[in-house]
Amino acid sequence: MKRWTIALAMAAAGAAAAADAQQVTIRWGDVVGGTHPSVQMIDRIAAEVKEKSGGRIVIQSFPGGQLGGSREMIDAVANGVQQIVTEGAANFGAWVPSISVVEAPYVWRDAAHLDKAMNGPIGESFNQTLVKARGMRILGTTYYGTRHITTTSKAVHTPADMVGFKLRVPENDVFKAMAEAWGAKPTPMNFGELYLALKQGVVDGQENPLPTIKSGKFDEVQKYLVLSGHIITPRLVVVNEAFWQGLPAADRSIIENAVKNGIAWQNAELIRQEGSLVDTFKAAGMTVITPDPKAFRDPVIAKVPKMFESKWGAGTYERIQAIR
Repeated sequence: MKRWTIALAMAAAGAAAAADAQQVTIRWGDVVGGTHPSVQMIDRIAAEVKEKSGGRIVIQSFPGGQLGGSREMIDAVANGVQQIVTEGAANFGAWVPSISVVEAPYVWRDAAHLDKAMNGPIGESFNQTLVKARGMRILGTTYYGTRHITTTSKAVHTPADMVGFKLRVPENDVFKAMAEAWGAKPTPMNFGELYLALKQGVVDGQENPLPTIKSGKFDEVQKYLVLSGHIITPRLVVVNEAFWQGLPAADRSIIENAVKNGIAWQNAELIRQEGSLVDTFKAAGMTVITPDPKAFRDPVIAKVPKMFESKWGAGTYERIQAIR
């Protein structure tokens, strides 16, 4: 009887340990605020994953840079401290130099062009390189929107109006080179610091997609919206590779399907918002400027692709543009 009791106890302990092992908690960070579709996407994915896993897999959302700035969170995912991050593709260029081409100015025609390339051989090549170089895997590519310029007090109609202009840009070389091609003074800065910097005049303006301008409340501290449309931005959903491979195949499938569904929702929602936000900003008192796109495009195309050809690979920029 005693042996039987011990055996039952051991079996119960083993079952409890197995149940505990099946519990998965995922920390997912983003620098943008909680009202942005990128963060709402995480919440939708979390709900689907929780339902499909019977509550075993819990995704915790940390928006607004709660876990750090862009580079800090990328490092945290690479080191396994954090499991997933949504971040701009060019910010992974330290480990995959060629990947910054996907955030190059004027490389994409539209969101559909971006989606086709990043879900094809080009995107898979970036993914495999990132896995090998830094132990991170791309789970999906999101459409972040078409980027435009806002200014605090200066009307910008052409690049000539941007000479000496302190333009906040993300912390990567492609954006800095673009700003310099316009004659502006690029000022790299964490996204979480931007609102206050605009309000206090530390920078003269910034550039972001319309939904990001809205969710960041930049329209409260910016007078002019310049519809430059200079970059169509992809953002990457990236997971720590060791963590990912440590999950059972069934759990990976649940997460992959939820990410796919979440990205589809987010992309459609961003495009929907972009269709109405210009009027929203006008109604709020912003002055909207529609410049000649060629005036902004020509100096950038003349300089930036040549500067980064060795990093991106000869002909990569052109091959992406040629995808139909």
